[in-house]
Amino acid sequence: MSVELSVVVPVFNEEESVPELYRRLTEVLAGVVGSYEIVLVDDGSRDRSWTLIKELAARDARVKGVSFSRNFGHQMAFTAGLDHVDGDAVVIMDADLQDPPELIPELVARWREGYDVAYAVRARRAGETVFKLATAAAFYRLLRRITNVEIPVDTGDFRLMSRKAVEAFRRLPEHHRFTRGMVSWLGFRQVGVPYHRAPRHAGETKYPLKKMLRLASDGITSFSYLPLQVASWVGTAVSAAALVAIVVELVLKAAGSGPAWVWVALSGLALLCGLQLVAVGLLGEYVGRVFDEVRGRPLYLVQETVGLGVAGTSSRSDRDS
Repeated sequence: MSVELSVVVPVFNEEESVPELYRRLTEVLAGVVGSYEIVLVDDGSRDRSWTLIKELAARDARVKGVSFSRNFGHQMAFTAGLDHVDGDAVVIMDADLQDPPELIPELVARWREGYDVAYAVRARRAGETVFKLATAAAFYRLLRRITNVEIPVDTGDFRLMSRKAVEAFRRLPEHHRFTRGMVSWLGFRQVGVPYHRAPRHAGETKYPLKKMLRLASDGITSFSYLPLQVASWVGTAVSAAALVAIVVELVLKAAGSGPAWVWVALSGLALLCGLQLVAVGLLGEYVGRVFDEVRGRPLYLVQETVGLGVAGTSSRSDRDS
């Protein structure tokens, strides 16, 4: 039986949100499409999230579940969900209900107008700190300026993708994944849909500062070589300044005047060494990502599924081979 719309939702320690998520999704989807499925991907939760998913699947055949063997991360959970969907179009969204299911009808309407991607744009973000709002705004604008891909500002991963876009996305095998950038890279017809982002329904954020920095790093290094170029530019500038300082010191010494430059020289040397270490660190970041790709490990491993008819281990590489 064909499925018109699939909804993919990563779940990580969201036992308080899963029942309300299911209720709101089913209420919305019933009036929007003729057939649908909800694919919930448990990303190694330590609470009762997977138990609740299995209970929902037992009551409702439209609910499917995928459980990872461990926590592989939010972006990998999106990837696994997209690997297991059957819909003509697919919505990806978070489980905390900050992405409101009530926006799905508008996303579907844009798809029916002929768009392959309809992404949700955060016009307002409730329940978030000034620090997070400021850093997120700065990051999106910086990313847009330094990459050659038009990544929309103030967007998360909440979006609808046509089957054509999903199949193209599944051909992207990289391990360090930045979903919103990867979808932008695909091209096709894309349109933004503004919405007001609500506070979390329950629980605490699954994106603390450390994970936010890692996601930002993945976004920048996956779509830009600018950090390496900046290291080269800074190295050139420091070398030029050092050359000028040497010439000035020689001229002053020849004139028999001027202070002792030894401390200035040592400070300059320390600065240069620090910049070299930064440059080596940036180079190591890129080399490490290349190493992750050439090892060829699966993107994720599945220990259990429900409603899909397949159990055991699974991965992107398994499904594409």
